[in-house]
Amino acid sequence: MSILFSPLSIRSLVLANRLWISPMCQYSATDGVVGDWHLVHLGALATGGTGLVMAEATAVSAEGRISVGCPGLWNDEQVEAWSRVTAFVHDQGTHVGVQLAHAGRKASTLRPWDEGHMASEQEGGWRAVAPSALAFPGYPVPHALTLEEIAELPGTFAEAASRALRAGFDVLEIHAAHGYLLHEFFSPLSNQREDQYGGSFDNRIRLLMEVATAVRAVSAETPLFVRISASDWTEGGWTVDDSVALARELAKVGVDLIDVSSGGNVAGATIPVGPGYQVSMAQRIRTEVGIAVNAVGLITDPQQAEDIVATGEVDAVMVAREVMRNPRWPLQAAEALGSYISLPPQLERARTLSAPK
Repeated sequence: MSILFSPLSIRSLVLANRLWISPMCQYSATDGVVGDWHLVHLGALATGGTGLVMAEATAVSAEGRISVGCPGLWNDEQVEAWSRVTAFVHDQGTHVGVQLAHAGRKASTLRPWDEGHMASEQEGGWRAVAPSALAFPGYPVPHALTLEEIAELPGTFAEAASRALRAGFDVLEIHAAHGYLLHEFFSPLSNQREDQYGGSFDNRIRLLMEVATAVRAVSAETPLFVRISASDWTEGGWTVDDSVALARELAKVGVDLIDVSSGGNVAGATIPVGPGYQVSMAQRIRTEVGIAVNAVGLITDPQQAEDIVATGEVDAVMVAREVMRNPRWPLQAAEALGSYISLPPQLERARTLSAPK
């Protein structure tokens, strides 16, 4: 029997399998409100046999968006719009999560296909914020957050988490990766503060710990994930050793799973990109901490995905580009591995395997 297509329980949630859809930015919301594109995009993914669909980086505040086209969860109109999407996903027998995010210094861009890069004030742009007044290459210098402004952030994340639950999401994920705000705080390459949020390891992870604690307090038994960049891939930056130590602390405050990615905080970092290039980082966190993990990064073949979870050192895998090309790739992966999975009745004729007797 395929391990990849065996169920996984996290708290009270039972996920049908361990092949999940990674968050993928679509830059297609208006004033943070999702519409038909998100319904069709996430809805199509929900019909393909995955155990979990993760919605893209969704800002906890207007200034936390990556781009002017990114979605949010800072008001009730956004809750209502997301509710339409989650209801459809649930109707397909699939679970859905959301990635709660703040873009930090990498905020206020135009959509990738727009002419230009940064959004002007006339185009709806704003001044980005960060732990320190250090610009990411190609971006303006951000505003260094004051202690008073930092103190508001855990509550902002918690309020967005509460709205996410009202919108019908089954899983919450805190985005602390890819050079966005929480990653900027814990990496010494982007945090030069000299107060209680800078300097030592404990100080640099302080904001993420406060956010995780606040979100856990409002999320009851809802599974809570944290996506991290396990390495900056740059001398003097965040390391896998640091990630192991961070995961150990996050487990203490009720985080259920570490979603292990890497990079994004340093332009031009030398990253050895290749099939499954981040899997070993996830395996190390799982082995040394004992917390559940999932692996991401160029996982494109069914047997490759099966082999990753079959070790017992990774609990699940997330795929992205492969399902952008083919939203029903999980069905094809299951059949390639000889697994019969649940599908919406409208797709029954797509099967190549007979039901087990």
